[in-house]
Parts: sequence; structure tokens; C-alpha cells
Amino acid sequence: MTSEAPEPAIQLETVAEATTRFLDTARRLSDSEVTEPSLLPRWTRGHVLTHLARNADSLVNLLRWARTGIETPQYTSMLIRDADIESGAPRPLAEQLADNEAAATRWLDLAMEAPAEAWAATVRTRQGRPIPATEVIWMRLQEVEIHHVDLAADYQPADWPTDFVTRLLPRAAADLTKAAASTPATTFTIHATDTDFTTTIGSSAPSHDVSGPGASLLAWLLGRSNGTDLTGDLPPLPAWK
Repeated sequence: MTSEAPEPAIQLETVAEATTRFLDTARRLSDSEVTEPSLLPRWTRGHVLTHLARNADSLVNLLRWARTGIETPQYTSMLIRDADIESGAPRPLAEQLADNEAAATRWLDLAMEAPAEAWAATVRTRQGRPIPATEVIWMRLQEVEIHHVDLAADYQPADWPTDFVTRLLPRAAADLTKAAASTPATTFTIHATDTDFTTTIGSSAPSHDVSGPGASLLAWLLGRSNGTDLTGDLPPLPAWK
């Protein structure tokens, strides 16, 4: 089962709600907690917060590209992107919040004003993948929801909205199957016990079956969980490409 993308206006409302939840969590942090580890290796919570702000600005670039037809890369370069995150990570909470609030508002305001023809345009992600401009909304939602969990501040995969899990789980499984095509990996089947979604990851006959709630499966596939809340022998996952 897959979930089709709703109209841009509905998607933007969903992103706005997710952003509010993320910022509410961030506001409960202290300055000392900002410098503590996140769920991401070698990243503090400050890295996650800075990355979310710079991601919003990068997606502003893609929206401008869609509106004007003038190619505007998501990031000037990955070196500059990484340097911006490193330099912004140690900032105190007040600066992190102000930055995220402003960046999120810039992105959302521009998206809300986008004419219908802009959403029909094609842009490219930082990896060079061509996408319809409507996909930019989905990109932002994934960043906000997944990195909200990465803050390691009480927001859990179980808190992800059902529609988000329903839409992303099949995509995550399909992406891992593509990754498995170039990297030898065990083929296995996943089964979401709360939605009856079932698929096979890998290209050979499955030798494992892993089941559990959709959010738990998605968190495991995304590397945000060790899978202890799942049932079945957990095989090594293909490396993300």
C-alpha cells in the first residue's frame, strides 16, 4: 500500500504543523543540552538544529528555481554546507531558535506564494536527481520529521504521523532494494502489523521476515532504531546510497 501525495496546499499545512512540533521540542532544550549528542554520529543537537535551518534555505533555492526557471543549486557546494553546519552548531539555544524560525518562515512563505506553474517545474536535488517541484515539499517534511527524532529529546518514531509513515515506508524499502542491487545483502520481507503493508527488500528469495508497527520498521530501515521492538531475525541492512 502506498500513499499518494496530496495537493501542495495540504502538504504545506502538514509541513507547518510538523515544524511547529519540532520548534516546540527545541524550545524545551537548555543551552547545555544543545551541545549534547544527538542520535546522529558525531553530531550534537546543535548540528541537527543548524542543519534544519540551512536545509530550509537550500529548499528556498529550489523553489526560486521552480518559479523563475533560473537554475539555482540546492547548495553552493557540499564543503560550504558542511562548514555552515559546523560553525553554527555551538550557538546557544536562543540563536538556534531564531535561525530556525526565520528559515522555516522564509521557506514556507515562498512555498505558499508559489503559482501552480511553479509546482509543475522540474528541479534537481543536491545529488543531481531531477524531481518535480512538488517533491520539494515532501523533502522538507522528511527533514523535519526525521531530524525531530534525531534531537533525542522525547520525540520518538512512534510519534510520527500515520500518513507520514504510510508514505515513506514503501519508499525507504524501495531505496534499500536499489542499494542492495550493488551491495551483496540478505533479502528479507518486512510486514507492518498495524497496516498490513508487506514488501521484500532485496532481489533474491527472502530468507528473513521482520514485522512490527510501521513506524518501528521505518525507524529501523532509516537507521534510527536498533530494531529491538521488531519481531524476527534482523539481517544487516544494505548501505544507503
